[in-house]
Amino acid sequence: MTAPAPARSNRTLWLILAVCAAPMVAALVAYFLMPPPESKHYGELLPTQPAPVIAGTRADGSAWKLSDERGHWVMIFAAPADCDPSCATRLYATRQARTMQGKDRERVARVWLVTGEHGPAEAVLAGQPDLGVVRVDRPAADSLPRGSGPIYLVDPLGNQVLAWPADPDIARLAKDLAKLLRNSRIG
Repeated sequence: MTAPAPARSNRTLWLILAVCAAPMVAALVAYFLMPPPESKHYGELLPTQPAPVIAGTRADGSAWKLSDERGHWVMIFAAPADCDPSCATRLYATRQARTMQGKDRERVARVWLVTGEHGPAEAVLAGQPDLGVVRVDRPAADSLPRGSGPIYLVDPLGNQVLAWPADPDIARLAKDLAKLLRNSRIG
């Protein structure tokens, strides 16, 4: 007569199965019961696609295209030449956010798409030494993803990335930009 198999062998099998399944069960519990927090970026993430084709004329009369800025992160916004308070806010915000990048500020270009027949006053441009001023027609400015109100960020490959509000929180805008520059190997 043969002796029955010890009960311990089944217990060992179940213990091995439990140890192997525990990480999967923990992952499923974490995924379904603890959703990730909302996005941590300030700007609105735009669909990944090339930025609109925008062409205009620089202040010196030479032709300009958005594709000329390839290789740089480009903060771009559109506003009339008379620069109302909203325009002044965007000028200040983009200048400060770029300056706050320290040694990486050279990786960022700022472009003001000026709508209208004439260029901005010299007094407006006096405090903006690193600003590209480009005169464009109104439809070109309106071709931006959210219209001419927000500040946009275009990556060095020419893709639209973020749209920030026209009256941004400068520290949060600069933080978004810093994260992108830190994590990007391009531009």
